[in-house]
Amino acid sequence: MRRFPAFVLALLVTVGLCAAPASAGEPARAKHQVTFDKYSLMLDGRRQIVWSGEFHPFRLPSPDLWRDVLQKLKATGYTAVSIYFDWNYHSPAPGVYDFGGVRDMDRVLDLAAEAGLYVIARPGPYINAEVTGGGFPAWLSTQTGRARSDAPDYLAAADEWLTRIDRIIGRHQYTDGGPVILYQIENELAATGTTQKNYVAHLYDKVRADGITVPVFHNDKGRNGIWVPEGSGVPGTVPGKVDLYAFDGYPGGTCRSDATPGGPNAAPDWGTYGPGGARGGASASPDTPGFVAEFGGGWFDYWGSNGTYPCTAVPQGPGYERVFYGTNLANGLTLQNFYMTFGGTSWGWLPAPVVYSSYDYGAAIDEGRQLRPKALTMKELGCFLATVPDVAKMDRADPVTPSSAAVKVYHNVNPDTGVHLYVPMHSPSNLTSDDSFTFPLSTPDGSYTVPLRLDGQDAKQLVANFDLAGQHLVYSTSELMARTAGTVLLHGRPGEDGETVLRYATRPRVDVLAGNVTTTWSGNDLKLAYRHDGLARVRIGGGGRPAVTLLLADDATADTFWPASGLLVRGPDLVRTARAGVSLTGDTKGTRDLEVWGARGPVVRWNGAVVPTRPTASGSLLAVRPLPGPADPRLPELTGWRSAPGSPESAPGYDDAAWAVADKTATNSTTPPPVGQPVLTADDYGYGTGDVWYRGRFTGSPGEQVGLRYGGGGAGMLQAWLDGRYLGEHVLPSALASPPTTGTATFAVPEGLRGDGPHVLSVMVRANGHNEDGGVNDAHKEGRGLISSSLTAVTWKLRGGTADPVRGPLNNGGLAGELAGWTLPGFPDRGWAPATVPSATAEPGTTWYRTTFSLKVPAGQDTSVGLTLGDPARPRSGGHYRVLIFLNGWNVGQYVADVGPQHTFALPTGLLDPHGRNTLALAVTSDGGAGNGLENVSLTDLGSARGGVPVRPVFSPGWR
Repeated sequence: MRRFPAFVLALLVTVGLCAAPASAGEPARAKHQVTFDKYSLMLDGRRQIVWSGEFHPFRLPSPDLWRDVLQKLKATGYTAVSIYFDWNYHSPAPGVYDFGGVRDMDRVLDLAAEAGLYVIARPGPYINAEVTGGGFPAWLSTQTGRARSDAPDYLAAADEWLTRIDRIIGRHQYTDGGPVILYQIENELAATGTTQKNYVAHLYDKVRADGITVPVFHNDKGRNGIWVPEGSGVPGTVPGKVDLYAFDGYPGGTCRSDATPGGPNAAPDWGTYGPGGARGGASASPDTPGFVAEFGGGWFDYWGSNGTYPCTAVPQGPGYERVFYGTNLANGLTLQNFYMTFGGTSWGWLPAPVVYSSYDYGAAIDEGRQLRPKALTMKELGCFLATVPDVAKMDRADPVTPSSAAVKVYHNVNPDTGVHLYVPMHSPSNLTSDDSFTFPLSTPDGSYTVPLRLDGQDAKQLVANFDLAGQHLVYSTSELMARTAGTVLLHGRPGEDGETVLRYATRPRVDVLAGNVTTTWSGNDLKLAYRHDGLARVRIGGGGRPAVTLLLADDATADTFWPASGLLVRGPDLVRTARAGVSLTGDTKGTRDLEVWGARGPVVRWNGAVVPTRPTASGSLLAVRPLPGPADPRLPELTGWRSAPGSPESAPGYDDAAWAVADKTATNSTTPPPVGQPVLTADDYGYGTGDVWYRGRFTGSPGEQVGLRYGGGGAGMLQAWLDGRYLGEHVLPSALASPPTTGTATFAVPEGLRGDGPHVLSVMVRANGHNEDGGVNDAHKEGRGLISSSLTAVTWKLRGGTADPVRGPLNNGGLAGELAGWTLPGFPDRGWAPATVPSATAEPGTTWYRTTFSLKVPAGQDTSVGLTLGDPARPRSGGHYRVLIFLNGWNVGQYVADVGPQHTFALPTGLLDPHGRNTLALAVTSDGGAGNGLENVSLTDLGSARGGVPVRPVFSPGWR
């Protein structure tokens, strides 16, 4: 198995954005330590604030794009990435596992190390995560024993999974030179009976026996003091066999039902400023560091909503991040993981019943891999923490009373270094007024009155009595963002006044190189006063200290800076890597400046090309010409459609001889059939994913109505035919955060079909995922497919999908076209009829459409492409139809026209060939009739940049 060199060494040779370099010269298999105290995690004795973003590689089925996302996390200030490992993504059957291709978890951990990110590993067995079954494979639903308990059959299955995933995680641990620093053994396990205590202890012993040596934790849903380390001593807590206590919370701003932002919520105190006790957050485990394993970085959206992801990114945007995450820092939460940072796509049959294909989440990096404004605010915060490592150990300091009752100021101090942290915000923090005020500041440097302003939802991370770049900072009302050799970057809100005070032995020389900055010398303090407006440059020399350049920026300007491996780079939209000799890689979304501070020589390279530069008075190298941006990718129109009918199973004479006979009489499903009826649930016959077809033969009259109970998940659907005649369609209700996942379809039987037969009843059930087991009640065992019928004496057969050997167990269902390879490039469709898209009408059942298109995205350019169906201006259309979208054989999502809200589907590069021919296959399942045909289909540019990362095809196209 390939291995990168030691992670500590890897930090030296890759991008070191917002991070101090590690020590050099360590051997590839050096032993390291992960320890902790009540303040923070410590890596080889060095305190570390863990500033982590959640990323699920299974939601981006293009491994080369994992590098893209991980580099963006590192560039925007994160020190770590939290990764769920999804059991059902790797295992189509008991004892069968796949860790190749898009499921290569060694590769994602290697790439995290390459990017310079630590890893929080979260392998379950249960993960929730809005994935089908909460991460449980479909075959687990047939077990007798209760899941998430000490039932022997469940433990045996969980051990089977852990043995395989621990083998991978174990060889990437920090203790052996890899990036993994923490390991989660279960997620949100709220049941606390003896059987769960035994279960948690079993998991702990199992992973330790598998060689996991880093600290182990469980994520407590909603701060209930459940599964704290043994001996925490806090009344009301539930101890378990874990090393750390972690919890989650989603207290962020909201979106209204019309997908417009609501008001911000107040930030809670879940640490040292909170109420304490078992339910106070970090106070449930006072001897371990404050650890929030999931803190809201957005929220998931559900079938039938009005489409809230773009909205969610606003109330949980920059102001929210500064207030909520800053409050956490003030409360001593030195381990924070933000869920999600890149949400991605629940492609294929990955989604749990509650969510549709997009898992954008309103996250800092959107589904098309573009940085939202909130990502740049995270860069400001993450770079602040890298610049001020003292925040990793803080005690509450003397209370601070500001001049305005509308404001509060958190005040902490590092007991070792004496560095002070002040975090001012409104009181309560959800006030949206504009307030100017002062607060008293007292440090060993003296006592001062500090003027500030807060405009709406905002908080500031301010430090005092701090040494950096050879200077002594008395205080600043600007926030520190970066430092490099002889240069310090500070920033603040546009139009707000700033004030920075530095201490010198004698009066220094001050040269204002750009901007409007006034200076005052009093005692030994040099005060600079300015307004945050663009970029001011100030050079200070003498005074008994080395010369320094202060860069004083407004936020928008500061966001164009990228601290990178001892350099400070201004201008590009992203700096990915920085290596010796000032060799930079990154992205530009338009023409951009390039300016570099800290360069060791005169030569600067950008994406491999030498960039001519000139020196500036502020100690930088400035490119003499702007960097170019991307070209128009010129996405083509989709034409040349061909079509074929796709529901042959509905015909009375269809040959179903090879189908499975529904002859089971017992099931472990939570939805058994009535006494005397056979078991029909699809999982019992090995069909755990996607569409399932049933054919029932009987004699005697069907009566006036036929009733069919089925399990379909969120927005699930059933269609039925009797003797080849379409009876109708039934769709489970949606527009609910917790939709019903089973239902009964009742169809009137046409009078001409009510005779004694023989009859054939053909039924197709679309099941949108298995329920999660968040309630520890075996909810994932709820039946999918048919459960029962109103008819008796029926002989049933059924057929579902099979696991795609390349794309895995979640790609295909049981449609005849899927089984015949109609989704794949190279399928001979010349005999299909030419088709017009959009189509005004449709036949009941499934109709397939295929076309090909060629792309010519310019070399060296990253264009994220989407496929848009219908009218994106409307959450849903009136058409009663849905579409499974296959790109080069990959099921990239499901469009449901009359449920919504998703219209645009990401087509990840790698699955998509940006420089060649692509095949698009659409399985359109309609209720039939006018207005229920396929609407307009087009390609959409989700964002283009010159740069990106090299992306290889995930699968070489070919019909197979």
